[in-house]
Amino acid sequence: MALPQPYEPDIRALLERVAAPLRTPQDLDPLLDAIGDARFVLIGEASHGTAEFYLWRIRLSQRLIREKEFSFVAVEGDWPDCYQVNRYVKGYPDAGNSAREVLHAFARWPTWMWANWEVTAFCEWLHRYNVEHQASVGFYGLDVYSLWESMEHIIHYLEEHDPEAIPLAKAAYRCFEPYGESEQAYAYSTRMVGENCREEVVNLLRELRKRVRSYDHDRELSFSTEQNALVMVDAERYYRTMIQSDASSWNIRDEHMTDTLERLMHLHGLGSKAIVWAHNTHIGDARATDMARHGMVNIGQLVRQRHGEDETMLVGFSTHHGQVIAGREWGAPMERMNVPPASRTSWDATLHESDPLDTLYLLRDLPHTAETARQYSQRAIGVVYDPAYEQFGNYVPTVLPARYDALMHIESTGALHPLHWPHPEEAGTPDTYPWGV
Repeated sequence: MALPQPYEPDIRALLERVAAPLRTPQDLDPLLDAIGDARFVLIGEASHGTAEFYLWRIRLSQRLIREKEFSFVAVEGDWPDCYQVNRYVKGYPDAGNSAREVLHAFARWPTWMWANWEVTAFCEWLHRYNVEHQASVGFYGLDVYSLWESMEHIIHYLEEHDPEAIPLAKAAYRCFEPYGESEQAYAYSTRMVGENCREEVVNLLRELRKRVRSYDHDRELSFSTEQNALVMVDAERYYRTMIQSDASSWNIRDEHMTDTLERLMHLHGLGSKAIVWAHNTHIGDARATDMARHGMVNIGQLVRQRHGEDETMLVGFSTHHGQVIAGREWGAPMERMNVPPASRTSWDATLHESDPLDTLYLLRDLPHTAETARQYSQRAIGVVYDPAYEQFGNYVPTVLPARYDALMHIESTGALHPLHWPHPEEAGTPDTYPWGV
């Protein structure tokens, strides 16, 4: 796709009309007013390794919890790991002694996404909030990757609470066992041999759904067991599909995350409210990007379609330059990398030119013009990144005011602070922890 020419000055003038400074948590007041009574606030990030995206997402979430009584935070993370965090922030006696202890146990690459000091600070705050307000605000994972971890949690749960159901769980385990906990090995095998484990995981889910109502000792733990079975069903389908179609596997994943969000809303009852943390590519409405042309959907689009725009607020992020934590390839060691100045033809550069300071843009108020309706690129950095090649794969064609309801532009950004940082000389708690969280 040929990149468009840089913006004319008039688009910057339009952006200035919906701009507000972003310096302290109190500067979020206009955004809180725009959120109003919405029950779904989806907060993105333009990378998976930028400290300021996490910190501003935390500050907004804190205000939503304190001032608007939101029920839980659901993140782009694995269900089993995040459920242990949920147990900790709610003060369950079996949940660990600190947020750092629970988050440090995250072992799936990329660990830094959730095992970092920024999330640690938020989870300690949420733990204190729940204690001080006698509240039960939760923290959950929406993702679909944890096939083997979910299977292990189910077996452990059934051994303690329902031994009669263990044979079905063990049947699923035996089916996957030859693949050595390798998703790629399973995916290639289903394509080459044609055999798969779909029947085993569906039978397990069906049986657990029959029996789950009798697991009344801990309603949320029973819910978690059923959710782990759902993860197994959708993970099996995801890994079987990813070898054949990027678009289909993407949709399986985002539909799973959206369905999990719906289940959590039902669990928390009438009037519940959800905060979602995920990448811009999951949060921003896919219909406003080139994803739609490839038949892809995402959480932002699906929540808008199911609940309407009045019930939904989509908040994106951007940056002009800075640093980020990422890996050079999938599974590679984490690195602190420099993020170069944004492409001159991108929204990110235009926001920099409009106001080279940290700025909140209320995009719902942006006038509808030919310029604002055009599709320009926005930078998107994932867990795999190489700054030297970002122009070839790190920009998403975007109609900005259709993709988000609001956007926070952070001019210069720093890297996350991982708990598993590999350099001993930099180990320990950062001096500025917890950054005012």
